[in-house]
Amino acid sequence: MHPSKDERLITVLVADDTATDRVILEAILRKQGHRVLSAQDGEQAVECFRTERPDIVLLDALMPKLDGFDAARQIKSIAGEELVPILFLTSLTDTDSLVQCLEAGGDDFLSKPYNPVILQAKIRSFFRMRTMQRTMLEQRDQIAQHNEHFLQEQTVAKQVFDNITSGGHVDAEHLRYYLSPLAVFNGDVMVASTTPAGNLMVLLGDFTGHGLPAAIGAMPLATTFYGMVDKGFAMSDILAEINGKLKSILPVGLFCCAAMVEMNFRKNTVRIWNGGLPAAYVYRKDGRVEQIKSTHLPLGVLNNKKFKADPALITMAHGERLYLWSDGIHEARDADGEMFGEERLLAAFAKNQKPPALFDELLQNVKTFVGHGQKSDDLSLIELLMAPLSSAYVTPGAEQATSQSQLAEWSLVFEVKPSSFAIFDPLPLLLSVLLEVPGLRNHSGTLYTIISELYTNALEHGVLGLDSSIKDDPEGFERYYQLRRERTQAIKEGYVKITLAHKTHTEGGSLAITVADSGRGFVPNERTEQTGNEYSGRGLKLVESLCDALEVRGAGNVVAATYCWHTDD
Repeated sequence: MHPSKDERLITVLVADDTATDRVILEAILRKQGHRVLSAQDGEQAVECFRTERPDIVLLDALMPKLDGFDAARQIKSIAGEELVPILFLTSLTDTDSLVQCLEAGGDDFLSKPYNPVILQAKIRSFFRMRTMQRTMLEQRDQIAQHNEHFLQEQTVAKQVFDNITSGGHVDAEHLRYYLSPLAVFNGDVMVASTTPAGNLMVLLGDFTGHGLPAAIGAMPLATTFYGMVDKGFAMSDILAEINGKLKSILPVGLFCCAAMVEMNFRKNTVRIWNGGLPAAYVYRKDGRVEQIKSTHLPLGVLNNKKFKADPALITMAHGERLYLWSDGIHEARDADGEMFGEERLLAAFAKNQKPPALFDELLQNVKTFVGHGQKSDDLSLIELLMAPLSSAYVTPGAEQATSQSQLAEWSLVFEVKPSSFAIFDPLPLLLSVLLEVPGLRNHSGTLYTIISELYTNALEHGVLGLDSSIKDDPEGFERYYQLRRERTQAIKEGYVKITLAHKTHTEGGSLAITVADSGRGFVPNERTEQTGNEYSGRGLKLVESLCDALEVRGAGNVVAATYCWHTDD
């Protein structure tokens, strides 16, 4: 019987104090094509193994100086986690002796006299085991290296992800949130920032899946959100842009269930768009809970021609709260697999005695229910509070001017035509121009409010002929905006013309804002009369309080405002 080419490479250590037995065994092994090392006692065997590292060791159990049992223990210790088969050469037959061989680290026995066929079969078998074990260790080390490399890459990616998705500026007084990722990356994403007008915009998204694949879409979502909010784009425009980007870059089957909210703290109104997330809830002062269900498909499903970005509009009094959550809250399971469910959430609302504590109570209820069970999804919870803006409030992103504008005097005329009334908001464009003037950057919030109110008055009351007294109650408020949508889509003639004229001087500068419309105008002395309700009649009074001068010209269809700024503002 001739060994294969690979088996001739096997190195075998033979340790036996009986010269005759050792020589016979060495001759058999060499004839079979193996490389043979020889030792006369246990000490020689240990030293030979230390220097030569043979593949297989054949040990006589009873040897002088160091017997086979102790030699086997030392060889196993030197080998460490590497598999080195040890076969005891013994004439012992009693059970206790054989057990002792195994306990010392032996893997098998060879009984004297030696059978060459059995010897060759065992050497082949144990060498295959040694080869497989060596391969396994190499693969384990490769996996460890790849895992370490993966974790390093993931750490860097996580830092980039966090920097992108947490780039907003949020007033903690109005927003509380909790995001609990199921993996290192989160399939849930929450972005929030404040518009130049001081409104708070929040988007909660839940991408399909978990971990990195789910988080990939969060980066274009966040960059689009922050870039457009900071420039004053309308909520519907932001949603449409995000939807278009996700539709174009995400593979089929990956989309984002989302809810977006815009809170106007000056008008006590909230716009909310829900596409695929669980229903949002408004917690009223009197303890009532109002549900706002999803009425749209998730982001990234439809192309922009079919996508609807029309939000619902509600009013909220100071102290009332709006709650948003991902389906990870509803679907949180306990150790028995039972879901937390909507009923337990509503029960938490019913039991609450202190509204400021409700957020913590909801979160604690879910965590207590889940216990130490396996989480099946990311958990996200958001609380939005309707409250007055702090007197120390500064529009986020405003920068202190360090130099005068190189363009000392300039003017700009911008005219909006009927075909654009329903689909275009000129405010972001105009504001982006004003933000290029260093002295005006700290005033972006105030300027947005002034121009927004003047443009809204010109369009709604001037061109469209809407009466603000319609907004004498929440139902009238809804009717007012329904009429606005109908008239902007039907109108064929008219215009709103906005003129900006800026000049600087040694201590600052001034901005003249003139808004003219094609409407019939109004009697100037009627603009300061009280309407008797909290929903109407506040536009021009608010502008007048923010400007240095306000003048109504002509038939009342031209309003000119002057806003002055100083270098030390």
